[in-house]
Amino acid sequence: MRRYDFHHVDVFADRPLAGNPLAVFPEAEGLTDAEMQAIAREFNLSETTFVLPSTDPAAAYRVRIFTPAIELPFAGHPLVGTPWVMAHVGRVALRAPRTELLQQVGIGTLLVTLETEPDPEAPGSGRLRVRRVVMTQGTPRFGPEVSEADRAAVAGALGLPSGAAGLPGLPPQVVSTGLEHLLVPLAAPEAVAALRPDLAAVGRLTGRLGVVGIYPFALLSSNAAPPAAAVEARARFFGPSAGVDEDPGTGSAAGPLGAYLSARSRLPGGRLTVHQGIEMGQPSRLEVEVEAGSAGSESVVRVAGRVVPVITGTLTLP
Repeated sequence: MRRYDFHHVDVFADRPLAGNPLAVFPEAEGLTDAEMQAIAREFNLSETTFVLPSTDPAAAYRVRIFTPAIELPFAGHPLVGTPWVMAHVGRVALRAPRTELLQQVGIGTLLVTLETEPDPEAPGSGRLRVRRVVMTQGTPRFGPEVSEADRAAVAGALGLPSGAAGLPGLPPQVVSTGLEHLLVPLAAPEAVAALRPDLAAVGRLTGRLGVVGIYPFALLSSNAAPPAAAVEARARFFGPSAGVDEDPGTGSAAGPLGAYLSARSRLPGGRLTVHQGIEMGQPSRLEVEVEAGSAGSESVVRVAGRVVPVITGTLTLP
């Protein structure tokens, strides 16, 4: 029998049983593609990751990411939770006040920073633990704005009145930092909370638009704060075609949202806090940083969050 240890963690959370669950297999050599997909289907989480030796000499390891339905070349909370687990099991040596490493994924090799602090369970020992994980995403890519005709289809799929998808100066648009998502601005957080999507219609729409999912969001009224303060938003994510009807914390969509708001001068301090998963009973807090490019250079997008351990186990296969 083959045995593979796994770690189930909650990402974008500061307590267990909140945030976005993730299963990580830190030593996945020997598993076939079909087995990885079957394991992800068995766990039935938004994503499950499998760590393998890197084919890029600069990277510490390679991560393969599976939803219950498909493999993804990039994702958000898997690339925050996986390095946390790798540090937790001793595969990454921690340094104070931060440890930087490169992790290889389908879209390339990306930087991740593990911010560290003294381990309160071992005072005076010099032992460190990870306080927060900051992942650098891919270069922002701005796709088409949704046409007026498609806005009605988007609204209908989300269960909204026909004119409710989009705001003046903030049209629905496809944006990517590694995965294409349709960002849909709504007028108020109450509208986000009240969404009752037609998932079959959402699936048809995402297939036609060539996106992984739809990310409706609303800016919070507290955004009258000083320019240096983080803008806040409430969001939800629907991606039934990828096997994720609703996701409690979507880093691969929060990053594009930060880039979108920055490009439209709605992110004066370059920082965004996204609240997601509330309607699912799994509140997630995603921290986005956008470093605007200058002199023709491209913006850098980072998504950060905390990770908490929940379950450790062993999978046995013949």
